[in-house]
Amino acid sequence: MVAASKMRKAQQHALAGRPYAALMNKVLVSLQQRTDPRLHPLLQVREVKKELVIVISTDKGLAGALNTNLLREAARFEANKTGYIVVGRKARQFLARTKRDLLADFELKHAPTFVETKPIAKFATEKFLAREVDKVSVVYTHFINTINQRPTVQTLLPIDHGELPKGEEASASDPLLGYVFEPSAERVLEAMLPYYLQYQIFQMILDARASEHSARMVAMKNATDNAQQFIKDLTLEYNKMRQASITTELLEIATAQMALG
Repeated sequence: MVAASKMRKAQQHALAGRPYAALMNKVLVSLQQRTDPRLHPLLQVREVKKELVIVISTDKGLAGALNTNLLREAARFEANKTGYIVVGRKARQFLARTKRDLLADFELKHAPTFVETKPIAKFATEKFLAREVDKVSVVYTHFINTINQRPTVQTLLPIDHGELPKGEEASASDPLLGYVFEPSAERVLEAMLPYYLQYQIFQMILDARASEHSARMVAMKNATDNAQQFIKDLTLEYNKMRQASITTELLEIATAQMALG
């Protein structure tokens, strides 16, 4: 019941932010079509010599195979070419166990706000701009519905969003045709990119939280159902043994009576 209550709130927060994220993506696509992507350092594609991976896991267990599937994706990266940022105790324990390079560890409360998640995006952006890493990816659990949550690897930097998210087809023309950006598309793009990165991370964390509580609710329901079935099986076994014991005692009494009679 506790997991179900938390699940509903987390799902509402995750789903409420998706229309805003989709509209922001359209604005970014429009800005990229009106500017030269090579002019902004956050859009420049470089040869990947060192990669930074942000892993968003849970703090607690009892969530079924959620963390196992997530950390399996995190383990696919080459250890000698990858540094990690973790959000969640399970990811930190995994990196310590596998002896991978942990660069930063961010602890967030149960329902983090946008402001609390901004330092994660800022840290990753600074590493990318300083050329300490050539690519930044995020490993998180994408929330689909209460039953389905999918571990996902998404590239955060360099930003390349020529296609709309969630499988939508990219428009051949400017998605915001007819709109004018002031003072210029270049200035708006420069101001928007850091905020876009921050909101992307925030939305991924909301998805991860919704996935966590959904998986935990399902796991707890399955555990409860299994326990109840186990109780029924044990009760039936107990009654069978009790009945057999009573039958044996009756037979012994009858046999003794016949022997005396």
